[in-house]
Amino acid sequence: MDNQDTQLEQGATPENNQTAENHNMESLLEQEGLGIDFPAQGEIRTGMIASISAGQILVSVGTKSEGVITGKELEAIPAEELATLQVGQEIPVYVVNPEDQGGNLVLSYVRAREEVSWLDAEKMMTSAETFHGNIIGYNKGGLIVPMGSLRGFVPASQISLSRRISLSGDTPEQRWSKMVGQPIDVRVIEVDRERRRLILSERAASTETRETLKERVIEELKEGEIRTGRVTSLADFGAFVNISGADGLVHLSEISWERIQHPNEVLKVGQEVKVKVISIDREKKRIGLSIRQLLEDPWAQQVAHLQVGQLVEGKITRLTKFGAFARLEGDVEGLIHISEISEKRIEHPKEVLHEGDTITLRVIKIDAENHRIGLSLRRVDSPAYADMDWKALADEMGTTPTPPAPSTPEAPEASNDDPQA
Repeated sequence: MDNQDTQLEQGATPENNQTAENHNMESLLEQEGLGIDFPAQGEIRTGMIASISAGQILVSVGTKSEGVITGKELEAIPAEELATLQVGQEIPVYVVNPEDQGGNLVLSYVRAREEVSWLDAEKMMTSAETFHGNIIGYNKGGLIVPMGSLRGFVPASQISLSRRISLSGDTPEQRWSKMVGQPIDVRVIEVDRERRRLILSERAASTETRETLKERVIEELKEGEIRTGRVTSLADFGAFVNISGADGLVHLSEISWERIQHPNEVLKVGQEVKVKVISIDREKKRIGLSIRQLLEDPWAQQVAHLQVGQLVEGKITRLTKFGAFARLEGDVEGLIHISEISEKRIEHPKEVLHEGDTITLRVIKIDAENHRIGLSLRRVDSPAYADMDWKALADEMGTTPTPPAPSTPEAPEASNDDPQA
């Protein structure tokens, strides 16, 4: 009986014999320092590029033969990145198949990079490390930021306060397009490989709070600056407008040139508006803004035809203890102070004037800043304005009459009880 028959009689099988031989061979190789580290499917290895050709890339990963990147795994490499690969360069590779039908070790460069990126993302989420990148795109819900070979998503709710404050427009393109190319610091807040979700947060990476942001804005602001802001709330006394992260107040009187009872007559929450910075209280952290001062003043157009010294027709509309109001051409009102009604001292305008009277008056003051016109009845025949009256008459008649001798104009009088003085 030969040796094989003896082994069969003792319960040995050919399969057991082969296993024993393989084990003995591996032990022998290890003893001789010739052990081979056979790759496993799904493993990530670092290899060295041995050769590059049109149809394949051979990569040495420490086995008896080189692994190959070919077919769809080669086509998956972006052209611009493929052009940078060189013989002798070390690259990560993913083991797709330890041995295909042709006995080849099949590798993937793109899958390796992606796997490394997922692992890095998971580590960053655990460590709360901040990643510095650039915004490369957007969709309707937020921004796209690349991280390794992955595309991370920053939802609108996770964008920093200072960046959200600058948002404007109704469409994604209007809101996000101007941010493409800008740098951004983010943290990983969700990794889901199965759904291929990588969610990033700029807010988590930012140490800037609403209060610190307001302090920074107030320090940078200057009176007279014109900024674009967004209405955040409306109150009886005015509107709050956010400019670059800090709320400023547009008082009711600074919203419109027209008299309004409530800001909601001309503004709505969320509306984008241009404002002028008119006051800054850094100690109390208050910002005063104006919309009105950036609008064309209709009053200026209404009084454009008037000049100081001019004679005008006016209709008395109201009598008060300090004077009378008269409505002029252009639907503007002027005040005839009690001291400008008569050469004689009077106690009340009603001694000389009555509501509804239409009289000739002289313009003695135009205060564009406060929208006030000063009128005089007693100076209508004043010689101090003779030159002006003669010129006006000449223009009206189309002649050139000889003017009277020059005289010194009277200075407008002021009174303590004059609300326009």
